[in-house]
Amino acid sequence: MPKFAANISFLWKDLSLPNRIVAAAAAGFGAVEILFPYDTPAPEIRDALSRTGLPLALINCPPPNYTGGARGFAAVPESRDRFRSDFRRALRQAQVLKADHLHIMAGVADGAEAEAVFSENLAWACAEAPEQSLTIEPINPHDMPGYFLNDFDLAARVIGAVGADNLGLQFDAYHAHRITGDVAGTWDRHRALVRHVQVADHPGRHEPGSGEIDLAGFFARLDAEGYAGWVSAEYVPAGDVDAGLGWLREVG
Repeated sequence: MPKFAANISFLWKDLSLPNRIVAAAAAGFGAVEILFPYDTPAPEIRDALSRTGLPLALINCPPPNYTGGARGFAAVPESRDRFRSDFRRALRQAQVLKADHLHIMAGVADGAEAEAVFSENLAWACAEAPEQSLTIEPINPHDMPGYFLNDFDLAARVIGAVGADNLGLQFDAYHAHRITGDVAGTWDRHRALVRHVQVADHPGRHEPGSGEIDLAGFFARLDAEGYAGWVSAEYVPAGDVDAGLGWLREVG
């Protein structure tokens, strides 16, 4: 079966970030991802990763220096300077923590100018950090209204326009289901671009097996096709986190 990571920004939220890493290791996950690790001292995170032996699969850019504001601005025309400054900060964190991937968030924008700015900013970021894997992720408009990157074909077009070896697609099965209603078909069309996968069921964005998405079948397909990246559990627990991990034991 695929390699599973725990998104500890969603799981074990009652624990400190270092203790969430310990909990993920105890539960049997092979890695963790942390959407916004910036408010916990990096040495504390690095120590927990070292003690458990878990790698850090992914972090997000930009750092969360907003209060109720848009999550990301890589596609926002008036925010070029802000994007570049915050990208450098996020990149330093990714390098210190040895994150496999750095997810660049597009922000709220629309139209041809936003697409051009997004491509321009991504090309700059790829050149600025040629050794760092960068990802972009389509996010459904129900959960994040106005988010620029809300379509998989758009993501593929942008990745093609940038043409950088270190830029790839972050494929979230939950968002794919809400955007297209066809996780398997969307995967078939875009799997060549994918370097990181996330999963949650629908409705509710809960554990695999709790809803209508055939995630067991999706895991089997990833395994059969030899997908070698991480599959991150990025879901909202329906109840107690550990009690809801039956799906992981079943596929493990």
